[in-house]
Amino acid sequence: MSHIASSITAALALTLSVGACDAATEKAETTEAAAPTPGAPPTTTAETPQAAPLTASGAAEALTAEDTGDESLQSAASVVRIDWVSDGQAKLFGTAGGDPAMNGLYTYIAFWVAPSEPWTLYSLGNIIDYTILSSSPGRVDLDIHESTLNEATGEIGSRHRKVIVQWTMGTDEGPPTSVTVTPAA
Repeated sequence: MSHIASSITAALALTLSVGACDAATEKAETTEAAAPTPGAPPTTTAETPQAAPLTASGAAEALTAEDTGDESLQSAASVVRIDWVSDGQAKLFGTAGGDPAMNGLYTYIAFWVAPSEPWTLYSLGNIIDYTILSSSPGRVDLDIHESTLNEATGEIGSRHRKVIVQWTMGTDEGPPTSVTVTPAA
């Protein structure tokens, strides 16, 4: 496959995975402002207009599946939810995995440092879902919905718990110097 066709295919795969994340984000009750960092993805999408289906006007081009060994594309395809918080200072995201009957949304908070640096990631746990209750610089309040397992009976239950996720950003726009999760009422 030519380099151009490979690039187009990769761009299409990334667009599809980001589109899926945007669709999942629309269900969130709170939409945050766009991240102020250059090159960061948009955080809101316009509602997709519904128009009459297009009529083909040329020959179809067959796509080839991407190399399944590309870890970065596999990771991107696993992302099922993204929410920018704290005025774009951080993002919450979840990847699909595990047993969906027993949680299955691996949830993280990520901080962007610079184009030449990787994201700084902190795991918030394996849950069913979360709702953003409020967000401000250095803080996000969450209602977490998660599965529970009664070890004695083997029954799966469900619970909600509220937490405050707080952080202190480093100097010179560096990664956070601390991130804490505190139970809340």
